[in-house]
Amino acid sequence: MLALACWVAVGVVVVLAVVRRRWPGGRLAGVFDGLCPNALWLAWGVALVSTLGSLYYSEIAHFTPCKLCWYQRICMYPLAVILLVAAVRRDRKIWVYVMAQAVIGAGFAIYHTQLQAFPSQGSSFCTTLEPCTVRYVWEFGFVSLPFMALSAFVFIITMLLVARGADGTRGALSSFENRAEQEPGARGAPLEGSLSR
Repeated sequence: MLALACWVAVGVVVVLAVVRRRWPGGRLAGVFDGLCPNALWLAWGVALVSTLGSLYYSEIAHFTPCKLCWYQRICMYPLAVILLVAAVRRDRKIWVYVMAQAVIGAGFAIYHTQLQAFPSQGSSFCTTLEPCTVRYVWEFGFVSLPFMALSAFVFIITMLLVARGADGTRGALSSFENRAEQEPGARGAPLEGSLSR
């Protein structure tokens, strides 16, 4: 259910972003703007839940992680720490450092998801002791462990883009305001050589 909630949240954020771009003064634009300061916290929350969930499945439920699972973990586990630090420091430029990691993790998750959906194709990653095609979880006919990881990665990528967009908008606005203040006649400043002379 949490994996599906991630997809719903991504869809809502995309709609809000489109609405904000088309109608910047509308009420829904305000909802999107209110989301921006919390984007890194939301991304961190999903990374933390994903990390703890994968540890539960391997250490308590005793599901054996395959190589593809480990590659996804390698991409996800550091995010639970890095995104926390970024959220505390309000460092929206963190996307520069972690976006590639999240995209690579999503790539492994996409491949692993389709591999579990169509297990007859086989994979060079799989071994007899740690097969990549075993469906430890298979809900609603498509929700598997790699699908859950993919949902988390896509949500995190979306929140990183929201944080990046918020930073870029603020930077552009502040640059515009600085330029306006330096131009002659800005904010009611008298123009040199005006007719009042």
